[in-house]
Amino acid sequence: MTSTAYSRPSKLPGGGGERRLPPRLMRSLTSKIEPKKLGIGLIAGCCLALLTYVSLAKLFAIYSPVFASTANTSALMQTSPPSSPKPSVPETEAIPPEQTLAGGGGGNADPVDLPETAASGSEEPGLPEAAVTRKETALGSDEPGLPEALTRKPDAADNTSGESQEKQSNVGGGAAAAASSAAAAAGQQGQGKMTCDENGVDEGFPYARPTVCELSGDIRVSPKQKAVYLVNPSGAGGFDASGEKRLRPYARKDPFLMPGVTEVTVKSVPSAAVAPACTVRHAVPAVLFSNAGYTDNFFHDMTDAMIPLFLTAAHLNGQVQLLVTNYKPWWVQKYTPLLRKISSYDVINFDAAENGDAVHCFPSGFVGLYRDRDLILSPHPTRNPRNYTMVDFNRFLRAALSLPRDRPAALGEEPGMRPRMLIISRAGTRKLLNLDEVAAAAAELGFNVTVAEAGADVPAFAAQVNAADVLLAVHGAGLTNQIFLPTEAVVVQIVPWGKMDWMATNFYGQPAKDMRLRYLEYYVGEEETSLKDRFPRDHMVFKDPAALHKQGWQTLADTVMKQDVTVNLTRFRPTLMAALDNLQE
Repeated sequence: MTSTAYSRPSKLPGGGGERRLPPRLMRSLTSKIEPKKLGIGLIAGCCLALLTYVSLAKLFAIYSPVFASTANTSALMQTSPPSSPKPSVPETEAIPPEQTLAGGGGGNADPVDLPETAASGSEEPGLPEAAVTRKETALGSDEPGLPEALTRKPDAADNTSGESQEKQSNVGGGAAAAASSAAAAAGQQGQGKMTCDENGVDEGFPYARPTVCELSGDIRVSPKQKAVYLVNPSGAGGFDASGEKRLRPYARKDPFLMPGVTEVTVKSVPSAAVAPACTVRHAVPAVLFSNAGYTDNFFHDMTDAMIPLFLTAAHLNGQVQLLVTNYKPWWVQKYTPLLRKISSYDVINFDAAENGDAVHCFPSGFVGLYRDRDLILSPHPTRNPRNYTMVDFNRFLRAALSLPRDRPAALGEEPGMRPRMLIISRAGTRKLLNLDEVAAAAAELGFNVTVAEAGADVPAFAAQVNAADVLLAVHGAGLTNQIFLPTEAVVVQIVPWGKMDWMATNFYGQPAKDMRLRYLEYYVGEEETSLKDRFPRDHMVFKDPAALHKQGWQTLADTVMKQDVTVNLTRFRPTLMAALDNLQE
């Protein structure tokens, strides 16, 4: 069928029954029009149309950047980033002054590009829609395993109107305005909310769990006052009679540690008017935690900080601002690759004098960190509603540190290939005194053996562990490095004398199994411990070591935790062979 959609009508519109002029008559008419006169007529018609457009243009107020004022153009140029030969993520837009809350001081925040891999969480449910593309300071960018160095942009334009402006952080375009307005509106409508997890000791965990509070609404953090304000007209949420909730945000609650942890007060206020004015606005949630306690020990760095951080904030996909009290610069530097994977933004030192009267405002946040047992993650409706496992944490580490191996070598996979064993040595207590003989015995069985002591360079040692198929160590913090092993690699723990089975299993054995590692353990006998040179055989350490455990940690620390071991190679050889066999499965 022939379409008639664009066919020409046989009659002129509105022509009724009139006939078309004959072609010969039309040619005779047009031939009388001189070309010169036709050109003049066309020019006159164009001029008339242009004058009509100009006279009516103001009625429609069509904005064009060509006619923008010189002042506005200058401001726009100042907030625009300089050209760079490297590709980058979309730049942040100039952010107008905010009027959602009274007060606020300071200039605009400096816009900085994030690495392309960092802005991955903009689609996360519950977060502001705008792509988050700001970063305030490049920290430790030359650390091994870090993303490409961040590029700082020049200062944003000064406020030409003379009015004070608030800094906008963690946002692109007008996201800060939207997030701040939403937070303020939530507070004004009584939507401010705080829920706290105060479960204490449960599920066989021998230590008191930390208190963790989750907040949403209009949240204002004042480092100087060590306070978090929640605009909460209803006053609900577990506050005391004065409208406060005090907590020490360290992810462990040992009583003797708590005095060394900065106390943070969450204050419920009835309206935004009585809360301190925002000076910096963030469009992402906050996580405020402490670096006090045992965070100078690799085991506790993981169990009391990094795993709780992962449990609390991994679901935010980097779109979270970390604030650290009891701040240790060396600790932040040491774990920069992992912190960068948790948060796309530089850590804020909660204790810094440079904070002055700054007030950081957020749409939601956490005070404290959720934690499970040591190196163990189990499903839990409050602490772990997303059912993260230690295998998930292993994957997180591999991504953060660019560790290449997720599976160990299999025997026979490559002709002449020897499985790699890493023996972690110790310089303090619980040394393996015949380490050289153990290494030689392992090499005799076919292992390619490396002996190393864990150092402060986390990315470098993590890469060394990830390259191994078998990790062997005496019970101690060094075994924590099993978190870097490829899945289904082998872990061999030498368990010292003194009824150490509970500690060996719960601190390293069960975690190894939860990480889907193949776990072996070797229990030291009386003749293999240096305790035989310190105590007579009728001493409690030999007759009833369980009684020592009942006397508390200090007694253990002075006895069984200070021993060294010399393994019987004949007795130990089957354990080495079992490690080899596990690589054949």
